[in-house]
Amino acid sequence: MADRVPLDFDPPVRQIRALLLGVDDRDLTAPTPCPGWPVAALLDHLMGLAHAFTLTARKRSGGPGVDGPPPEPSAAHLSRHWRSRLPVLLAELSIAWKDPAAWSGTAQAGGVTLPATAMGAVAMNELVMHGWDLARATGQDYAADPRTLEHLIEFLGQGPAEGSPDRFGPRVPVDPEEDLLAQAVGLAGRDPAWRPPRRHPAHAPRPAVPALD
Repeated sequence: MADRVPLDFDPPVRQIRALLLGVDDRDLTAPTPCPGWPVAALLDHLMGLAHAFTLTARKRSGGPGVDGPPPEPSAAHLSRHWRSRLPVLLAELSIAWKDPAAWSGTAQAGGVTLPATAMGAVAMNELVMHGWDLARATGQDYAADPRTLEHLIEFLGQGPAEGSPDRFGPRVPVDPEEDLLAQAVGLAGRDPAWRPPRRHPAHAPRPAVPALD
């Protein structure tokens, strides 16, 4: 059914779910490309946006981040069960946007009403950019579907270069020869070259993964 809707949420959802497997408890306090957000706050935000944009796709109101601005992401508010709960929320999000009805008429999120096609692009941008944020913060690789990136570049290119409050930061200039992901990241107000400081002391290696018999 994904070929009947403008954007397929399955690839970014699979990417984030794979990234979650590479996040250990020591990563939760690591900085991310989102100023002031450690990884734990980013995960809290991902949980909130996944639930909110699922309601948005289903044309439902009344949930946090739908009728009004989303709660401020907080490491302190991150669910203890995020490892099991967040993959489920992301799967529900992807399923909700497979319905062609999600893309018709208007849709509401964050107290803002937009054409449903534009709101779907906003939801996709949230997933792709925060997936990139999580990958960079935890030292993992990240890739995105080129067709999705082309759509996002067109969408982000319509916004003001100075950014917009609570949505995008000012654009970061990117060499036109850079790949599509770097171009999209720059348009969304992030520095494609962002890297975290060294996260763990050399004398505190990650625990070894037990061998499976």
